[in-house]
Amino acid sequence: MEDQRSSSHSDGSATESSPLFGRSYTYWSPVEEGVTLSWRDLSVYVLLKQKGQPYKRIINNVSGAVRAGSLVALMGSSGAGKTSLMTALAYRTADHTVVEGDVLVNGQPMGDYMRDISGFMHQVDLFIDHLTVSEHLHIMARLRLDRRTTSQERKQRVLEIMRNLSLLKCRRSKISTISGGEKKRLSFASELLTDPPLLFCDEPTTGLDSYSAQKLIAMMNLMASSGKTIVCTIHQPSSQIFKMFSQVILLASGRLAYMGATSNAAEFFESLGYRIPANYNPADFYIRTLAVLPVSEDSCKQAIKTICDHFAVSDFAKEIDVIVQYEFHMARTMQIPTLFTKSRSFRKGPFCWTKLTWLTYRYLLEIVRKPTTHLLRILHKMGLAVVIALCFVGTINLNQGGIQATQGILFTLVTENTFTPMYSVLEMFPLDRLLFLREYKSGLYSPWTYYMSKLLAMLPGLIMDPILFVSVAYTIAGLRQDLHSFSLTLLVTIITMNVATACGLMFSNAFESVPSAFSVLVPFDYILMITSGIFIKLSTLPVILSWTKYISWLMYSMESLSIIQWNGVHNVVNI
Repeated sequence: MEDQRSSSHSDGSATESSPLFGRSYTYWSPVEEGVTLSWRDLSVYVLLKQKGQPYKRIINNVSGAVRAGSLVALMGSSGAGKTSLMTALAYRTADHTVVEGDVLVNGQPMGDYMRDISGFMHQVDLFIDHLTVSEHLHIMARLRLDRRTTSQERKQRVLEIMRNLSLLKCRRSKISTISGGEKKRLSFASELLTDPPLLFCDEPTTGLDSYSAQKLIAMMNLMASSGKTIVCTIHQPSSQIFKMFSQVILLASGRLAYMGATSNAAEFFESLGYRIPANYNPADFYIRTLAVLPVSEDSCKQAIKTICDHFAVSDFAKEIDVIVQYEFHMARTMQIPTLFTKSRSFRKGPFCWTKLTWLTYRYLLEIVRKPTTHLLRILHKMGLAVVIALCFVGTINLNQGGIQATQGILFTLVTENTFTPMYSVLEMFPLDRLLFLREYKSGLYSPWTYYMSKLLAMLPGLIMDPILFVSVAYTIAGLRQDLHSFSLTLLVTIITMNVATACGLMFSNAFESVPSAFSVLVPFDYILMITSGIFIKLSTLPVILSWTKYISWLMYSMESLSIIQWNGVHNVVNI
């Protein structure tokens, strides 16, 4: 469903503003009049592991400014430093990256406050695929918006964003089933919930067809016309898309090759003898001119150096330098303390328990929407319990002849509720790692909140699984048939499974890959089994290893179940 309140020219540019992009929701707006982004002497270094070369400079002493209400294309050939510059401006650099220089918003330094007033749209779209579009946005609204926002205001905000980004028609569709263009717009919608005045978009058109890409940039153009400042890295835009950008920044080998109005770029390159051929895409021409070709690497680097040196002393650079100097020495009317007040004091984030509740709800939805997986797990539990229990039928007696069988079935109850859940969650964090790190670095929640929400969402399964397994195995095998013993056995196995799951999550979080976690967990499991008390007398362990039994919950579980089964038996009769 297309939005009935906005239309576009044939080139994709919007002609009428919508309530969303017209800033009707000023309650969530950190800055109503837009912001100017400026930076001076910015350099970015990537730390290297090679000896004798501790770092590599990928952005070289760059200065610039972006006015409020601008839609900026940050372009360059592969390896030019586009993403590195943008992440440095957004204070979202990766690990092992060092940034030097100053970044200002409205004439004042921001630091980590940049995340409070800006949105960042990543190149790779990461979602929980089992959620619907509407569910994702409503949960994001709960995690991002002011806690004093009413439920009706949140719903209206989400509805308005879906309408303006043409997401209404797919709002009930699972994210795994929507198109690439719709996923891009959904990523964009997630960042627009708080109505930030400054937006950074990393390759927003990647993976989109020409129509979807043009439609997305047209939406950004409309928002820029309403006062937002939008910076996009973009790779090989069409000529129609390129014309929508009011300003272009061209990087080459970490240096500025051009910065200024899009319409003036051709004039600058023509002054150096680089004339755009007729019917040639200007964006392709600029990128090709600034590319380093393997067959003529030295000449290309020399040409790039000449272009960058010429720009550094050009009138375009002098004009930008005036803006930068003004921003660094003359604070604007909208002072940054006001920005801080609105982003940190006026806007109050959701309470910790609110985030915990909605994160738990999100993961519960993910779990319940895998019915086939749960059915197979239930059948596995029931079938395994029957097979194991049948092996012990008629052998469970509280006498000397039944000791081995009784302890054997108890050990089976403990190990099945330890190793299966422990290994089943081993891949959980590696699969969630990218999404978690992205949302954590955006300030959506803390690691503690994420971890607890995972455990709470899994808790129903961590209770039902041991109940199913123990109920079948306990009854068929013929263990003590009184309610008290059965209930205590259930309680011990439920606790055992929860402890084992927590341990599995710990190993999952500690390693970036499943094979690495697996290689450490297997030896750890041997320690658990040896110290369970079923294979060896724990009192005979060497002094240097005797402490290991205290970290083995298998020992505590086996002792507890043994006490439950052998309670009241004072003499073991030899039969």
